[in-house]
Amino acid sequence: MSSRTPDAVAGPAWVPPAGKPPLSSRMMRATWRGLPAKRHEVGWEPGLVVPAADGSPMITDHYFPRAQGDFPTLLVRSPYGRGLPWSPQYGLLFAEQGFHVVLQSCRGTGGSGGVFDLWRNEPADGQATVSWLREQPWFNGTLGTVGPSYLGYVQWALALDPPPELKAMVVQVGLHDPYALFHADGALRLENALVVGAGMHYQHRGMAPFLRAMLRLQRRLRDVITARPLRGAYVSALGSEVPWLDDVMTHPDAKDAYWRGASLAESAERLRVPTALITGWHDALVDQTFEQYERLRRAGCETALLVGPWTHTSALQQGWPEVFTESLAWLRAHLYADPSGLRPTSVRVHVGGENTWRDLDDWPPATAGTSWYPIPGGHLTHQSPTDSAPVTAFRYDPADPTPSLGGPLLSRTAGPRDNGTLEARDDVLTFTSPPLTEPMDILGSVSARLSVSTDTGHADVFTRLCDVDPQGRSVNICDGFGRLRTAEQAPTHVTVPMSITAHRFPAGHRIRWQISGGAHPRYARNPGTGESPMDATTFTPVRITLHTDSALVLPHSSGLAS
Repeated sequence: MSSRTPDAVAGPAWVPPAGKPPLSSRMMRATWRGLPAKRHEVGWEPGLVVPAADGSPMITDHYFPRAQGDFPTLLVRSPYGRGLPWSPQYGLLFAEQGFHVVLQSCRGTGGSGGVFDLWRNEPADGQATVSWLREQPWFNGTLGTVGPSYLGYVQWALALDPPPELKAMVVQVGLHDPYALFHADGALRLENALVVGAGMHYQHRGMAPFLRAMLRLQRRLRDVITARPLRGAYVSALGSEVPWLDDVMTHPDAKDAYWRGASLAESAERLRVPTALITGWHDALVDQTFEQYERLRRAGCETALLVGPWTHTSALQQGWPEVFTESLAWLRAHLYADPSGLRPTSVRVHVGGENTWRDLDDWPPATAGTSWYPIPGGHLTHQSPTDSAPVTAFRYDPADPTPSLGGPLLSRTAGPRDNGTLEARDDVLTFTSPPLTEPMDILGSVSARLSVSTDTGHADVFTRLCDVDPQGRSVNICDGFGRLRTAEQAPTHVTVPMSITAHRFPAGHRIRWQISGGAHPRYARNPGTGESPMDATTFTPVRITLHTDSALVLPHSSGLAS
């Protein structure tokens, strides 16, 4: 476990301070059930000052086991403050299990000095923190990292040039590409931008300011998302200008110099640090997690994947017993050489439709792509079309945009929802299969091959897979968004990725393919004029025609082995 050399010169003995973790953290800790038994009492050393790469003071809290022994260290770097829920979930719980936990506020947040600049400072500041750790008498030279969302991003930042002490990582509902968080195929993920803006701007100031900010955003959301122009409209909801938020909202092109260095995808392409990945099927970052897994596997890196029935937030709430247990087992295996808590396979996924967990050797399992085609009358068929004739058409009006409902969001409305009210709209197409005579399992990537024409040349398309039960209730499984670039009225062919899933359609259920011209405010509405949605003040409705040579492609498996 220790990487100290035998002949290292011992410094002054460390005397643990007498402080207890904050009362609020201990009270929250007492509410959790179903977690592994506590191993140690915990001490707390708050307000340590760690120099950032530019010398700015990064305020850092140290949690530790009150016991004799040699304990590894976990580094948790956060732009969201060091209070609730981070203090009990990461500081207290992991220290109870025998880890020093260093919980640090990123530069410019939570009392730390300097200016927060989304993503740009994290690689250097992570390395500066490890340099500081090497000087601490309680640091035994064995390091791990853990954390969700942006706390996952800072792990990938450290992994760009992993220090020799780094022996394990656990990235929970984690981010590696900020561009993909804020944009999809050049379209602004408007709701994500607003929620992240409020969270980054207020959460590090404490729970009360954060809750007030989220309530204000909720009250003023409609005014913001319907503003013409959209540029700058968020200020009324967030209470002030946020320069970095202006920047991310107004740079829709992934190739723009603004985004240079933002993606840390290359970290996983050569990593050798054992890394566990955790996500949920309705996590706003689920696709990024699967990209991370694929890169780690290609690199030959030891990795594990857990995918639950969670959203971005519920993974750390309802899913916390599974997420914490999985994280702890991985860290004990690689920082304590204790693999007793590891599961036998590298992949565990929750299968929707039957509400069970499945252990798999790898992801994705072997499947065959099966195509379903739209035909007049709103039906889906396996029979391939013989031409590219129009099937049906609808009118999308950006002045009355098709609303978003459920799915992989950051907000409280995320997850599976009854799509009945959405599908009753005139601007939403649905194509439905006959009732299935036997269960059908889909595991892997879902996609739509669309043949579409428009009358203006400027349109978006939102496409969704739903499960319709015998009572007619339609529930979303996964979806995708694409930007159409059509010429004249000839059909344009575009493939829209619809994310990844593991779902069983029971016998008697039907498969439904849902198609619309947007999902607002999840995505900023397309004005229909070719103008930037950030600056548009004039909206033009568009008529979108779907042709028979379109297809919903499902990764069909004949069965799942437990």
